[in-house]
Amino acid sequence: MDNSTFNSFMLQLEGLNVKDSNMYPVFFFLLFSYLFIMAANLGIMVLIVIDKNLHQPMYILFCNMTFNDMLGNSVMLPRVLVDILLPPSERLISYYECVLQAFISHIFGTAVHTILMIMAFDRYVAICNPLRYAAIMTRNMLIKLTVSAWVSTLVLVGILLGLTIRLNRCRTRIENPYCDNASLFKLSCESVVINNIYGLTFTVVLLMSSIGSIIITYTKITVVCLTSKNKSLNKKALKTCSTHLFVYTVMFICGKVNIILHRFPQYSNQRKMFAILFHIIPGSLNPIIYGVQSKEMKRFLSKKFLPRKVFSS
Repeated sequence: MDNSTFNSFMLQLEGLNVKDSNMYPVFFFLLFSYLFIMAANLGIMVLIVIDKNLHQPMYILFCNMTFNDMLGNSVMLPRVLVDILLPPSERLISYYECVLQAFISHIFGTAVHTILMIMAFDRYVAICNPLRYAAIMTRNMLIKLTVSAWVSTLVLVGILLGLTIRLNRCRTRIENPYCDNASLFKLSCESVVINNIYGLTFTVVLLMSSIGSIIITYTKITVVCLTSKNKSLNKKALKTCSTHLFVYTVMFICGKVNIILHRFPQYSNQRKMFAILFHIIPGSLNPIIYGVQSKEMKRFLSKKFLPRKVFSS
């Protein structure tokens, strides 16, 4: 074994396999996607902060989602954009930077589940116990839900990456457009049985928890809607829950297809595509679905910008 390969601190990213004719269209598509994600999510957060009418549990919890979308895409997309313009031989990344990128990438993917779980709980209380909503969703409850979502995410991902960085490395090629846990432990020539067992357990526990909470809360919401004759309540519940489920389904499909395709090297290009879509699609849809459909946000924007347009005309 070449000593320069064993535990090398410089790794080579495979990146996207883009033809020269498609290089700039792909680059600008990803660039505009990144700019939109950052502008839209940051804009939503600013609106929630400055408008007191939006200081409600639903929007405060949603700030976790916007922050997570900006964090995950800021770590992944700029690096992918730079590598698209570089020849494959120059797509180098240090081991520490790669571990940090993998850590935040998995924080993003895990926090999506935990945040959607606490948002589902909020919708359940609002629809099934509207009279007790203010008493249940207090400031302390919001803090507890937020802390539990992020602490559980940090612990689960910390153990996942901790098991990987203990391994010695005998390869230097990251077969992915960005670093993740699977790409990192594939660099090792040691046994990765423990990594696979924990990774499988981690995935099953996370999916069972998120899917289970979604099924339970939305089943109870459905029962309330079916037994209630309040049409406005049913319309509000349908609108809120359908958007929530849509975001969850899109995120779930992109994430799980990426995990499955890691086991099939012959579909590496498709895996890379889904790995990037897992970041881009939820980050782009969340501010549109949760922001544009919000009456409070529409009202705030109309107050700020509509009078100016009328005056200027």
